[in-house]
Amino acid sequence: MFEVLTGAGLAVAAGLNAYIPLLVLGLAGRFLDFVDLPAQWQWLSNPWVLVILGVLLVIEIVADKIPVVDSINDWIQLFVRPVAGGIAFGTGSSSGTAVVTDPAQFFTSNAWVPIAIGILLALATHIGKAVSRPALNVATVGAAAPVVSTAEDFGSVLLSVLALLLPVLVIVAIGGVIVGFVLLFRRFRRGLRGDEVELST
Repeated sequence: MFEVLTGAGLAVAAGLNAYIPLLVLGLAGRFLDFVDLPAQWQWLSNPWVLVILGVLLVIEIVADKIPVVDSINDWIQLFVRPVAGGIAFGTGSSSGTAVVTDPAQFFTSNAWVPIAIGILLALATHIGKAVSRPALNVATVGAAAPVVSTAEDFGSVLLSVLALLLPVLVIVAIGGVIVGFVLLFRRFRRGLRGDEVELST
C-alpha cells in the first residue's frame, strides 16, 4: 500500500512540475541512507543527471511564471510530464524508503504497470493545470501566472517529500491539489459572470 501511495504522490507531483520529483528522488537516493533506489533507476542519482535536472528545473520555473510562455511550455510539457510521472511512479513504488521496506512487492510480476499508472496520473494532473492556466491568465490579465505557478511548484515539492517520508499523507495532499483546481475554476467562472453583468449594464 505504501508503495502505491509513494508512487502516486511522485506522479501527481510530476504532473505539476516534471523535474521536481525526479530531482527529489535523485538527491534522496544519493544523500539519504533510508532511500534505496532500485537498480534500474540508479541513474537518477548520477551527478550529471542531477545537474541536468537542476538546469531544466530552473528553465521550467522561469518559463511557467510568464503569461503566454507558460501556455507554450504546457504544450511542450504534455509529453515531458507524463513520462516524468511514469519514471517517478516506477522509481518511487519500487524504492526502499523510510516507510517502504519491501520495495516493489506489489508490482514484481508486471514491471510496466507502475510506469503506466504514473503516466496516467501525471497526464491527468497536467491536463488540469494546462486547461486552467490560460483561463486564469485571461481573467487576471496575466497576474495569476506567477502566483499559481509558485503554488504549483510548492505543491510538487510537498507531494514529493511526503511521498518519500510520510506516504499516508499523500492522499490528503492530492485532495488538496484537486480542491485547489476546483476553487480556481469556480473563481474564474465567477469572474467571467461578473464581467458579463458589467457588459450588459
